[in-house]
Amino acid sequence: MTSRDIVYDKFHFRHDPKWSSRLGPPEGDGLRLCLACLIEMIDDEDIASVRKSSALSSVSGVLKCSPGTLRELLLQDHRVCLHFIAKLLGMLQTAEDPVTLEKVDQVLVQLLLELQSELSFRFVLDEIHKQLSEQLSVKRFLPTFSFLGNLIKAAPNVSQSLVTHVPLLDRLCSAFLFPDEALKTTVVYVWLQLLGAPGGSAAQSLPTAVRDRVCNVLVQTLANASSPNLLRNCVGLLSQLVQLADVVSVLMNSLSCQVMCDENEEILANNSQSLSQNQEQQPPDHCPLPLILKKLLLSGDETLQVSSAKCIASVLVHSPSQYSAPFIKADVPVFLFDRLACSSNEVLLWSAYSCLLLLTEEPLFFSQCHSAYGMEYLVRSLKESLQLTNLEVPKQGLLLLREILERQPASVRLFPSAPGFVAVSEALVAGVSSSCLLVATQAASTASALFRPDHQSRPVQYKAIIDLIEAITSRFSELTLPSPADRRISGRLKRSDPISQALRSERFLLQALVCFHTACRLAEECASEPVLKENAFTAPYKHSGAQDSLESLCQCLLRCCDAVWIPTVIRMCECEPNALILQNFYSILSSQFTLLPSLMPAFANKLASSGFYRLAVEHKGLLCAGNRNPNLNASCCGFLQKLSMCLLSQTDPPSDSHQHDLKEVENLLLHNLPSLCYRVSDWPSLLCKYQGPQAPKYCMVIVLYLALEQEDRLLPDQKVFSSVVWLLRSVQEQGGCVLPHTVLRSALYLLAVTQDKSPCLDGASLNCISKALSSCQSFSLLYFHHPSLLHFMCRYPELAEKFGALVLELWLTKQEQHTEAGSSMADTQEGKESSADERADQESDTVTMELLSVMEKYPAVILTLLDMVCTKEAPLAERILGVLEVILGGQRDYKADLCTYLRPALLRALQRVSVEDINHGFEQGHAAQVNSLPLVLKLLCVTQASDLPSSPHYSNMEGVHFKLLYHVSNIAGRLKPGETESLLPALSYLYCCLKLCPAHCTDRAVSMLLSNCGLMDQLQTVFTSSSSSAPSLSPSACPPSALLCCCHLLLSSLITLQCVHSTQVHKSITWSLDTAVQRLLIQKRNTDNLLLISYLRLLQALLDADLASEVVCLSTGAGLIGSRPLGVEDGALYPLGSRGAQHLSTALSGLLLQKHDLLLRASVNCLSSLLGFLQRKSPATAEHVVCQPWSRFLLHSLLSSGRSCLLHPAILKFITLLLQDSRTAVLREPELLLVMEAVERRGVKELDREAEQVLRLLLTQIQSRVLLPREEHKQKMRNMIEELTERMPDESCSPSLSHNVLRVGDVSLCLSDFML
Repeated sequence: MTSRDIVYDKFHFRHDPKWSSRLGPPEGDGLRLCLACLIEMIDDEDIASVRKSSALSSVSGVLKCSPGTLRELLLQDHRVCLHFIAKLLGMLQTAEDPVTLEKVDQVLVQLLLELQSELSFRFVLDEIHKQLSEQLSVKRFLPTFSFLGNLIKAAPNVSQSLVTHVPLLDRLCSAFLFPDEALKTTVVYVWLQLLGAPGGSAAQSLPTAVRDRVCNVLVQTLANASSPNLLRNCVGLLSQLVQLADVVSVLMNSLSCQVMCDENEEILANNSQSLSQNQEQQPPDHCPLPLILKKLLLSGDETLQVSSAKCIASVLVHSPSQYSAPFIKADVPVFLFDRLACSSNEVLLWSAYSCLLLLTEEPLFFSQCHSAYGMEYLVRSLKESLQLTNLEVPKQGLLLLREILERQPASVRLFPSAPGFVAVSEALVAGVSSSCLLVATQAASTASALFRPDHQSRPVQYKAIIDLIEAITSRFSELTLPSPADRRISGRLKRSDPISQALRSERFLLQALVCFHTACRLAEECASEPVLKENAFTAPYKHSGAQDSLESLCQCLLRCCDAVWIPTVIRMCECEPNALILQNFYSILSSQFTLLPSLMPAFANKLASSGFYRLAVEHKGLLCAGNRNPNLNASCCGFLQKLSMCLLSQTDPPSDSHQHDLKEVENLLLHNLPSLCYRVSDWPSLLCKYQGPQAPKYCMVIVLYLALEQEDRLLPDQKVFSSVVWLLRSVQEQGGCVLPHTVLRSALYLLAVTQDKSPCLDGASLNCISKALSSCQSFSLLYFHHPSLLHFMCRYPELAEKFGALVLELWLTKQEQHTEAGSSMADTQEGKESSADERADQESDTVTMELLSVMEKYPAVILTLLDMVCTKEAPLAERILGVLEVILGGQRDYKADLCTYLRPALLRALQRVSVEDINHGFEQGHAAQVNSLPLVLKLLCVTQASDLPSSPHYSNMEGVHFKLLYHVSNIAGRLKPGETESLLPALSYLYCCLKLCPAHCTDRAVSMLLSNCGLMDQLQTVFTSSSSSAPSLSPSACPPSALLCCCHLLLSSLITLQCVHSTQVHKSITWSLDTAVQRLLIQKRNTDNLLLISYLRLLQALLDADLASEVVCLSTGAGLIGSRPLGVEDGALYPLGSRGAQHLSTALSGLLLQKHDLLLRASVNCLSSLLGFLQRKSPATAEHVVCQPWSRFLLHSLLSSGRSCLLHPAILKFITLLLQDSRTAVLREPELLLVMEAVERRGVKELDREAEQVLRLLLTQIQSRVLLPREEHKQKMRNMIEELTERMPDESCSPSLSHNVLRVGDVSLCLSDFML
């Protein structure tokens, strides 16, 4: 035979060939196998074990390479098969060589697997039991037990046969008590394979008595085991047993005395001495299993530590309340925490976390301060676990931390000092920042537990809390927010991927909201407790601005909420609202109103204007109807209540009545918002119902008002308007006509703002509204500053009659108060005065424009305003006057109509003043007349300045104009000289009336004024007082200066018109010509420009009348006419005299150098009149005045002053005067060419109408005097004249400027007096 053949030649010749077989090809040299030879070799003790081992190795190869060959041989005779198996089993008892034993084990397992016969399996079990029964000791059964374990492992169905073989099981239990640990290891290995068979049916089918015995002997074995293999097998078996609840009960109740058997009692007593000593130190009810597992935790083998932790978790999971106490009393938590501190094994960490998580369900865990002891270790392990690749580990650790934080009793503080709290917060920040969103979600959930007030250290670490909140907020940018397209297929996505990214994002958002809400509650509680609010170790000046302060936390919460949380939540719930998310969301928004009250007005306005009323109401109607989601309903109601109260508190300044109304509304919202679970679209039908309680309807009205006030229209205007009207009617019909002030105010606001798109109210509705408004004691409680209220009240005469004046008064006073308040607040800060002024101007413009709009639609408002001017207090009356001035002065499209309505009303006011004057006189005691007269007269001046002279009203002086002129002149004559406020506008009006009056009516006007001796006395008094006083500064700052201007202007008009109509003069006025010339010549620097202009205008009128008007009696002095007797020239020019003419000419020349437009015009006109007077009285003097060197110097200065000055109409007129009044050539050719060159550069088309007219006269003078000898210059001049002639076909038409009235301060100037 070859070395590979399984044939024994010594016996083979006598064996039947049927037991032989050749493997491989028939013609080749394949392996020969003889089953009979193999059996005889095994039986023969003389054959060496090496030979037997080699044969078994060949058999193993046959079984592996040629499956079925050996099986066919064995199945020829069943008895041979069993005999062969029995021989192999026997070798396990007799063989000494380990290699041979290994081969026997291997061949047996392979053979049985190939046979796959239940009979064979049963035979093996019976044979092993037989061997155990025949032997007094199990000392040599180690290979047999090892084979049995391997067999069960390879053929799990053997376990089903074994569990029914109770005798063998008993023998296996008894084998536990043999002192040899190697044998015990194999026995435990058998049990481990049996109970760990796939399916777990073997463990369930195991007889109870056997199972309990196994538990007891296992505990005893585990307690005394010292070899690593035995420990591992025992722990593995224990891991299998603790999966069964009944077995756990047995294990936890087993004591060392229960596991001792009689046959090995002495051995067990010796080997379990150490455990018995430990038991004597424990209470009677203490079981050894926790101690055993604790001992394993202390071992240096991480595998045993992991297995121990898993066993603890498996025990506790069955009944934490029942089994936790023994482990806690055995100090197992301490050792678990120690393992966390010194291990980075993922499985060990996860198992320890799981054990501790189950132990936290027992209050004893906290009462024995295990949580406080292990917090540092737990935090340290969490930080390390976040670096691991298996993110389930930190997730489990964070869950454990959350449970500890939630279950920790308030009486035992976890973080007495700041470092502990900071360490936990840093670990949570790392968890929130994890790449795994599930870990971040768990970290956010744990953070909410950390924010409990009793977990805060002293001092509170606000900076750590802020960092944690910001870390959570920063993750929002990574969330997968659902889009509408995602929502359409959300059901299919969730079915296919239940842990989709969108779902993870939603879960994280929910936990983040819970955490944020908890942080808000913590901030509220810290604010209410001084111990938590203030840090005793921080300097007082650092409290408010420090980063580690309560204020900084509140600001962080508001900032994050406003910038990130609100947009994220709205988008997340846009398509499919989540009740839990929204519940926390609205609770967070409600908390903001408590944390930072100073910033809430702006925050509330932003929320309301962003549609949060609609959002909250829709969520209530969608998710809370039918008593669903009561917590969400309460959260929404709380938010709506706080938002509404914040908005309402801004409407009026604090007062007792306002606070009472707010309290009433707060109670109304508190008790009725919860029942208001309807969609916004259902509100109109609810408001129009007559039945049912009214309080919920009041809530709807308030919400509609507050939303609309922030430009959020919850319903169309027509529906709101009609619904509110129906509500007011239904309330009155039910007998409850008195509504709460805030509700009534809200209803009034809704009616006013929505009126434009709604039909007009009928009489019944107006009566209902009027009754409702009248039910309020003071209309100011219902007033709101909005233009729509003006239009609503003035639109209906029924309402305007009762409430129009009140609304107008409140409109002006409230706006004024608001402007003043805003200005004062801005003035307290440097650099903001200009912005305050701008805001005030803008608000003033708004008020004016709105009043203009109202007056345009409802002219009766003008009469109401005018009546208020005469009857209200001075500040309000002045405000009304200012508004009317702006309206009449700035709105040209409507001024004619406004003046039409104003003028008759002003006439009635003046008539009333005249009647009161007759009855009482203008005494100081009559404050009403004194206050109203200046305002009426000022308004009359404004009306006069705004009306067009071409108006038909001016054509008939029998009408209102003449009556006004009569009453004003009478009043002006009766006023006292000190009553400047009334006298100034009266004289200004008389002056303008004379100037604007049509030519055919001026005779009557001037006759009436000149016949009014009181008026003439009044003028004389002003002139007399001014001649003895110092010059004043400005018209606006010094009324006497403005009054003197008006007197000069009025007197100039009287002089001119008296000369034209030769009107009879009843009383003349004395006026000092010497004083006037001296003021122009010497005191002009100290005299206001307007006063200088008025002097020049009066001198112009006097010079045009040759200083011989009946109206004025001029007084002169030696400074003008020299000494007496008068010379011929002085006599001709009396009372001016030649010296006076020179002085006046010099003064006028000096004024021509000024840049003031009106002063320049007045100076040129006065110079023109002076030259005309001199030409008529003394031509030589006129020639001397024109040709003096000063005129040449003045002309040179003007020509050198620039093109813009040179082409001014007054300068051109001055050059024309020099040409026409001089016989010699005052102007030379270069100077004339300079003028023409300036005209060419600008262009004739760019000149205004007046400049064109004056330039045409100048060029005509130059042409007639032949001052340009060269032909090309003459041609240029002719071209200019032709172009000017074409542009002015009608020389009689005057510029439109002549009909304007310019108001400078309180003085009105008719620009026709200053035309050139």
